[in-house]
Amino acid sequence: MIEHRLQPAANTVTDFFSRDAQPVLTVDPGDTVVVGSLDSRGYLERQDKPGEQRPTMFGGRRRGHCLTGPIAVRGAEPGAVLAVHLESMRPDEWGWTVAGAKDDWLNRKLGVASTPTWLLWELDAERGTGTNDRGHTVPLTPFLGVIGMPPDEPGEHSTIPPRPSGGGNIDCRELVAGSTIYLPITVPGGLLLLGDGHAAQGNGEVSGTAIECGMTTRVRLDIVPEPQAPGIHAETPSGRVTFGFHENLNEATAIALNAMLTWMQSHYNLDRPTALALASSAVDLRITQIANETWGVHAVQPETAIR
Repeated sequence: MIEHRLQPAANTVTDFFSRDAQPVLTVDPGDTVVVGSLDSRGYLERQDKPGEQRPTMFGGRRRGHCLTGPIAVRGAEPGAVLAVHLESMRPDEWGWTVAGAKDDWLNRKLGVASTPTWLLWELDAERGTGTNDRGHTVPLTPFLGVIGMPPDEPGEHSTIPPRPSGGGNIDCRELVAGSTIYLPITVPGGLLLLGDGHAAQGNGEVSGTAIECGMTTRVRLDIVPEPQAPGIHAETPSGRVTFGFHENLNEATAIALNAMLTWMQSHYNLDRPTALALASSAVDLRITQIANETWGVHAVQPETAIR
């Protein structure tokens, strides 16, 4: 097995998904990649003042998140699953959060539409804390907001919505170091993109941004021929996790719970009604994010919840 290194540069980043993109790195199953990524906007310099415009990787043109890749995995084919083992994550030394930047339904409900307010953060990876320019300190729980592969359709595709196959902008705070996320492979080679580092985020990502930051992530990539659960799912320090993405919150909830019940049936040898009855005592439903043009819901079944 080989360890590769991939740093963000003009020829190793993109701001869209495309099945026609040429991989910037090709690896074998079992290989490890240490991936550097910029923050979601691709800032090349930190802001000195809240809201200050600084140079970015894409200049004045930016279509979506600044992502590193694509990374191809030899032998990855649709029908199998790409296992992304998240071995370590280290945020850069600074980050930012903005609220009220969009005139959308939630900001209008909250009375903050089109009134951008920024927080600038100093991040201490050793201590595991972030302190903003207003003097507030929060614990860091770093993860990547975007882990995904392109749709099997021609053209360039937005990085903003998560997709039920291939993943993308999942924004799930459970996907910390020590997690493995399983993504149904959408195109030959996989063409995995990584980025959108979050130093900390609550469930929901309620302002539309987390503590956005650059990140160094060590991942090991494997191919799984027979997944344990349908759709995107993960094994995390919090427990087993299944996901639902849909423009309707009820549908997203049902998708996440349906996948969890299937996983529980297989793992505990249960019929479906019994799995649902057990889930009512042992499974949490959480709003993953509300910021990405579609609802995200994840179901969590802690390992210790059932003996």
